[in-house]
Amino acid sequence: MVQIVNTPIDLRDRTLVFAKDVLRFTKLLNKNSTSRPIINQLIRSSTSIGANFIEAKDSASKKDFRNKTLIAKKEASETMYWLRLCEELTDFSELSRLQNECQQIILILQKIITTLAH
Repeated sequence: MVQIVNTPIDLRDRTLVFAKDVLRFTKLLNKNSTSRPIINQLIRSSTSIGANFIEAKDSASKKDFRNKTLIAKKEASETMYWLRLCEELTDFSELSRLQNECQQIILILQKIITTLAH
């Protein structure tokens, strides 16, 4: 397992909390033929961030760790896309908080990837 140093909080926990928050948020949205595909994609990508990061943490090599972390970052970026589309579905203040948290997760993952490259 690859160890991450200087990580102030456990990103596994943070991504899990984020995914749960997204699930709760999607329950508040009106479901119709327009919103349903967006909601489904948002759920898939947001829950995949943590799943891929957990796989990364259990990697046998630094290269595999970096690759899985890259996938987690891609999923986080996709999640941000779907969250931005949700602006057309709702004006809940929770949406802004989720977008901010997603951006923070993207930045953390990018920092990990950048650190591994050196």
